[in-house]
Amino acid sequence: MSEKNIQTNDFSSLVKGDTFKIPQVGDTVSGIVLASSKAEVRLDIGGRLVGVVRGRELYFEAGEYSSLKPGDTIEATVIDVENENGELELSFRHAGEEKTWQDLEEIYVQKKNIMVRINAANRGGLLVSYAQIPAFLPVSQLSPENYPRVSGGDKSKILEKLKSLVGTETEVKVITLDRKEGKLVVSEKDAWQEKQKDVISQFKVGDTIEGRIIAVTGFGVFVNFGGNLEGLIHISELAWQRIEDPSEVYKVGDTIEAQIISIEGAKIFLSAKRLMHDPWEGVEKKYAVGQNVTGTILKVNPFGLFVELDSDIHGLAHVSQLGLTNNEKLDDLFKAGQQVEFIIISLDANEHRLGLALPGKAKDKKSSKKSKKDKEDKEEKVEDKKEEKEEKVEEDK
Repeated sequence: MSEKNIQTNDFSSLVKGDTFKIPQVGDTVSGIVLASSKAEVRLDIGGRLVGVVRGRELYFEAGEYSSLKPGDTIEATVIDVENENGELELSFRHAGEEKTWQDLEEIYVQKKNIMVRINAANRGGLLVSYAQIPAFLPVSQLSPENYPRVSGGDKSKILEKLKSLVGTETEVKVITLDRKEGKLVVSEKDAWQEKQKDVISQFKVGDTIEGRIIAVTGFGVFVNFGGNLEGLIHISELAWQRIEDPSEVYKVGDTIEAQIISIEGAKIFLSAKRLMHDPWEGVEKKYAVGQNVTGTILKVNPFGLFVELDSDIHGLAHVSQLGLTNNEKLDDLFKAGQQVEFIIISLDANEHRLGLALPGKAKDKKSSKKSKKDKEDKEEKVEDKKEEKEEKVEEDK
């Protein structure tokens, strides 16, 4: 065999044994850092090619890309097989996103908490990011500390509160992940609740706490107590008498004592009135069925009048007990603050209920007495049910 043939066979063997594959656009390649600067990073790709990362593909939030040095091994994605200098054009951004999504999938499965950066705010929530992956943190998923409880639900004030969080970092839990759609939703509330479990376990139903009011809403007040826990005193649990507007009685910063009446996961419900003397105890010594009384109208509702007899005892004068004709309307005849003479037609200390009627207008036919009482009780609870619905919506967020 000639020397030429031997050389040809040796070259063929080398070619056949060469496993190096020319990278294509979209491939992720591993390279060794040759040089690193703020302008570009140059990589040796398999000892055969040189790749370069520069421009917008170089800048990245992840710390591993900001501290590269010669000899480090790093992955990058091919975005051009040959640039103007005959080199591979590479991107850390694409490779980084791939790696971050993989990390997030593992984090999601293992239900781990992560830190995200808050970049912007809108009325629906906060735009955040984990490394280079954008995510959304809905208002409903904010922790109690950051939830924008604004009196009257003023949207501009809510947005102002949300914008004050921009530029900070917060701990969250991934609650929705769709890599294909590039969708990532996180919850600060879930991460907060998880951290509060040990603190909450120190309390039980029946305990008395002292805390500071951190928010006043139309349906009650939120109280911060014992190790940054938060509890809600519903408007119906603030006092034994009816309170129309909690903001008229309480303000943010007030100190208040309350009793824990329910613990549902991380949700704690409190009562201030349970620590107060029940004014309805012995009420029969002050008031009796058939007694004429002077009351102050607190509120006019379609089904009747809420009436204050004294600072503790309130009653209801149902519309059926006011003698209205077909053409008369409650709003035209009665106003809040007006003093009116009534007669007491029912009294139940256990249920904290007192029924009133205008003298001479009471309807007391025995055959319909129970059904009317049931109707009046049902209608009287309408306002409370509205408030409870508001509270449930708020707490379920």
